[in-house]
Amino acid sequence: MNTLRLTAVQFRYVNKAFWRNPASAFFTFAFPLMFLVIFTALLGHYTVQIGTRTVDTSTYYVASMATFAAITACFNNIAIGLSFQREEGVLKRANGTPLPAASFIGARIVHAVFISVLLVVITAAFGRAAYHASIPTGLPLLQFAIAVLVGSAAFCALGMALTAVIPNADAAAPIVNAVILPLEFLSGIFIPFGNDTPDWVLWVARVFPVRHFALSMQAGFLGTAFSWTDVLVVAAWGVAGLLLAVRFFSWEPRKR
Repeated sequence: MNTLRLTAVQFRYVNKAFWRNPASAFFTFAFPLMFLVIFTALLGHYTVQIGTRTVDTSTYYVASMATFAAITACFNNIAIGLSFQREEGVLKRANGTPLPAASFIGARIVHAVFISVLLVVITAAFGRAAYHASIPTGLPLLQFAIAVLVGSAAFCALGMALTAVIPNADAAAPIVNAVILPLEFLSGIFIPFGNDTPDWVLWVARVFPVRHFALSMQAGFLGTAFSWTDVLVVAAWGVAGLLLAVRFFSWEPRKR
């Protein structure tokens, strides 16, 4: 109970620090909306076949950019943020205080999930207002909410795990983008899959969690079939990331 209370207190500090950097907060929320406007302006006048459904690409990109926003808030921000704090000695100093490590890291993860949920809600509201995207209700809404929470937590864990291979703060952003951007392209986030999509691309998409997370999000926005298998695959990747993070996460700055 004490650990949970300390996590809640630490969450307040993390949240205050986030909002007290207005430039960072603004672009965190503006970035996915900017991408949504750009992609729909360029490609929003077409249709894409999703299973047996034909949907407007503008609506498709609402689901895709919501997925992109959640991954960025969790995977990218956790991996880059913790890498910077490690190299600046913040993690080492925090580890030397009475604050439990679980509370310090847990607060960062809870805050990332919180921002992820806010981003998904804002993207959905913007998509509804600008592109008449469907908003899930009833059971689909519950399934959608679970998928968002599980996916956000899983990508936080994977972001923590990635810090083990980031040698210094300068390398954080390039390594994170080199890992996640190709997977997002190969998972249909930026370019919808069609009938002529190469088999090897589909195989890569099935192996990694980005595609499965995107399919769960599409089920909420596009009315496609929801599969708990997709949620379980994302959760399994999250558990694997958590185990790797527990084993290899470092509080000490890397020696140069």
